Amino acid sequence: MIQVNDFLYGKVDLPEVFEDLLNTEVLKRLAGVHQSGAIYLVNPDICHSRLEHAIGVMILIKKLGGSELEQIAGLLHDISHTAFSHVGDYVFDNTDEDYHEKVFAEILYNSEIPDVLLKHGYNASQIIYGEFNILEQPLPALCADRLDYTLRDSFYAGLISRQRILTFLNAVTLNDGKIAINAEEEVLWINDVFKRLNDEVFNLPLYLFANGKMAQLIKDFLAKGILIEKDLFKTDTLLLNKIRSNYLGYEAIKSIKQLKGFSEFIRHGAVPKVKTRTLNALLV
Repeated sequence: MIQVNDFLYGKVDLPEVFEDLLNTEVLKRLAGVHQSGAIYLVNPDICHSRLEHAIGVMILIKKLGGSELEQIAGLLHDISHTAFSHVGDYVFDNTDEDYHEKVFAEILYNSEIPDVLLKHGYNASQIIYGEFNILEQPLPALCADRLDYTLRDSFYAGLISRQRILTFLNAVTLNDGKIAINAEEEVLWINDVFKRLNDEVFNLPLYLFANGKMAQLIKDFLAKGILIEKDLFKTDTLLLNKIRSNYLGYEAIKSIKQLKGFSEFIRHGAVPKVKTRTLNALLV
């Protein structure tokens, strides 16, 4: 058994399969991938990782009574995110922001995870082709992935408090195998938080600048052969180190941190087109 602690959902005891998965290189890499991309370069307070989110999703599924297989799927669902998360989408002009989904199977099969799953009586195809209604739902429905990043990202951005999150979580339940809310005021609250997160964080000009400039820099360095696509599947720090080993890269990262050219970029630069998102949580 392994005990995992999350500041939103508390401590949970998990069987050996989760300990083995958390010791794989692909999951350990997520500890070095920032959930909000390059935003931490201009706001160090927003520095939580993809691994923190993945663990949160897994625990949330467990708390709601999801199967062990769905908990595993929740833990693994973001292993294919590039360094700086959705910056990878902007590098490859992926307006649906689903680049990580397109390469998920390849990353999974080329990792240690299939062997770990076989050891514990599962196989990788169950993750690839399984239907996990708690984990994922199309917009504008609520699901564990969307709920966790809404709460977690909003907390780190200073939009909501931990105590308000804990109050809200008391209203979260399952209805026909899907996440629902049992109090109207909490439905209104989470829908509003989701809107504020999109308006005040994902589309904040300062943060669009950080992610947009980073994407532009990576795209330029790929074109010049200074970076290769494989570099995007390192941690943020390792990718940054390679970028900064080049003088132009060193100066470019410094200019992002110092907000050089911010106004000009927002007016005329390659500002990321953030996917439009709305939420309509289910009331039961």
